[in-house]
Amino acid sequence: MAQQPTRSLLREILRNFVNSLRPRQISGDLKGTDYFGTKYYEIPADPSRGKRRPSRWFEPHDKEEFQQEMPAEWESWLRFRRTDPPSDEEVMKNLAIMQLKQKNAVEVEKKAGKATPMLKGMETFPKRSEYELIPGKSQN
Repeated sequence: MAQQPTRSLLREILRNFVNSLRPRQISGDLKGTDYFGTKYYEIPADPSRGKRRPSRWFEPHDKEEFQQEMPAEWESWLRFRRTDPPSDEEVMKNLAIMQLKQKNAVEVEKKAGKATPMLKGMETFPKRSEYELIPGKSQN
């Protein structure tokens, strides 16, 4: 009979402790960039170390700007709603559709006689000068 190697509990604890002190992978694999210049990274999952999900994050083009836009395709990838990162063709196709919708919205507002056109942005609610952003305070 072949003798099975015996595990020593103390040896396992010491090995896990030493492995925990080793430097971890800080920089991930670059998965792509968007048309704003934002870079998207991922560290793949490693089930042998107990990491079942990959780590995903982004590095914005302008790190000082906190009100940056992000394409919906990349946001869904970051939030694990999709497994594969979006292709450049998919992102550019949806950007063209979004720009066409914005152009059509401005034309509809002109026909309706609206005094203030929508401001730029990817928000779901249009910003207008007559709307209050903070209740009780005007935008001026």
